[in-house]
Amino acid sequence: MSSNSTHDQELSPQDQLKKDAGVRAAAEIRSGMVVGLGTGSTVRFALEEIGRRISAGELTDLVGIPSSQQTEDLALCVGIPLSNLNAHPRLDIYIDGADEIDANLDAIKGGGGALLREKVLAQNCARFIVIADESKFVKHLGAGFALPVEVLPFASGAERRFLEQLGAEVNTRTQANGDAVFTDNGNVILDCDFGAIDDPLDLAASLDGRAGVVEHGLFIALADELMLASPNGVRLLTCAVRDPQGPIA
Repeated sequence: MSSNSTHDQELSPQDQLKKDAGVRAAAEIRSGMVVGLGTGSTVRFALEEIGRRISAGELTDLVGIPSSQQTEDLALCVGIPLSNLNAHPRLDIYIDGADEIDANLDAIKGGGGALLREKVLAQNCARFIVIADESKFVKHLGAGFALPVEVLPFASGAERRFLEQLGAEVNTRTQANGDAVFTDNGNVILDCDFGAIDDPLDLAASLDGRAGVVEHGLFIALADELMLASPNGVRLLTCAVRDPQGPIA
C-alpha cells in the first residue's frame, strides 16, 4: 500500500491528530503557490493531502520546495511538482512540524535532522504554519526534548565541549549500528539536553556566534501560526505580541 492511501482506521490516536493538523494546513494552499515542504511524521500527512488535491484537480501550477531528501522523495511519490529555493527564493507558505512549541510560537525543531534547510525555508516565506498534535505544546522549551545542534564534523569535539560548558548533556546522534548520523549537508548532529531553557533567545545568540555550529534547532520568532490538533479538533493559534524573554504566562 502506498503512503498516500493510508486508511484512518490504521492510524494510532496520535497519528490521527497529526493527520488532522496536516490536512487542515494543506487546506490553506492555493493554486499557483510556491510551497515550502517541511520534514517529519506530521508533515507526511500534509504532503499526502496536497498530493490528493493535485490529483483531484483542486490545485494547479503549484511548486514545492523540499527541506530534505526524505521530503523530496515523498513529495515526488505523491505527485507534488518540485523546484528549489534558487529558482523560487520567496515562498508563499511554509508548512512544517515541531518537536516542541510554546505559547510564543517559539519552537525546537530538528528531530528529523533537517533543521538547517528548515530554518532557511522558514526565513524565506511569507507565512510559516507549524502543525502539531497537542503533545508538542509545552510551557518551557527543552524540558522534554533535547535541542539538536548541527555542527561541522571537523569541529564536533570542540563543539561538544563548548555545549557542555553551556550546561548541556550532549549526545552525538547515531544510527542503530552506532555510526554517526550525517545530515543532508554532510554534518553531524549533537543532541543537547539543557533541561527547561530559561532564556531561549540568549541561548540562540550564543549558538549563533559559534563558528563550528552550523545551525541549531531553536526557531525563535519565525512561526506565524500553529495548527494544534487535539481530540476536540484543530485549534489555530497566533502570537500577535511576542515576549522575547520567554513563554506567555
